[in-house]
Amino acid sequence: MIWSFRKSKPGRGPSRTSQVVALTRADFARPHSPGGDPEAQRRLCRGMRPADIGSQRASLAARTRFFDEQVLAAIPAGIPQVVIVGAGYDDRALRFRSPGVDFFELDHPGTQADKAARLLAMGAGPGSGGPTLAAADFRRDDVAAVLAACGHDARRPSLFICEGLLVYLDQPTCVRLLSSMCERAAPRSRLAASLSVHRDGLDSERVAAVANARRRAAEAEPWLTILPAAAHLDLLRRAGWRAAEQVDAAALGTGADPGRSLLITADPQPA
Repeated sequence: MIWSFRKSKPGRGPSRTSQVVALTRADFARPHSPGGDPEAQRRLCRGMRPADIGSQRASLAARTRFFDEQVLAAIPAGIPQVVIVGAGYDDRALRFRSPGVDFFELDHPGTQADKAARLLAMGAGPGSGGPTLAAADFRRDDVAAVLAACGHDARRPSLFICEGLLVYLDQPTCVRLLSSMCERAAPRSRLAASLSVHRDGLDSERVAAVANARRRAAEAEPWLTILPAAAHLDLLRRAGWRAAEQVDAAALGTGADPGRSLLITADPQPA
């Protein structure tokens, strides 16, 4: 296991949004692998300041179910690497721990340093079979190079997960990030991502501005990319991915609002 961090910039401590997501998810009933830790999320959240995610809880429940299912499907299919980009306090490396499967987690240095300390405190530090953590600023860093440096093997298939991340990045950064993952995608690799969408005919910048006006965390962590579904799929194509499955979060029975969150899988386009 390699834990790779750079010193955080002043004021860039752990992501509070990531903590709120993890605290909410800790109350969900979720599956785990035979060798996994069903209490991993609660243990990772120990000591975090309580918070309420409010109206986003139903959408989070839907996407949690979707991405859990993607990991559970990848493991018996013989996918030996799971790469979680913008991982925050994701617990899947511990919840779905399985022989022969390596988990890699990328996020900014402040969150990664805090998560590393939490993993150590719960006995899941280096050498214990937990995730490989690496720090990355998705606006500036070459994610393909970060993955190569932390031990990811581009010759073996991977499941790449972008859950709740792309909405926080501008469109050029989304394309660069998705392209970097595609560069590391061996045959049989797959991308799973959540996309924040709006109906056709609306101005995307206006939609994002209205959404941010309702969010207490918007000043520190604004939403930047909310697009019609077709525009999101075009971003994927430009980055080298071909959409496979598309699921509206509302279809998963958690009470999520329809037409707001699109959950997709995609395969690397043939060269």
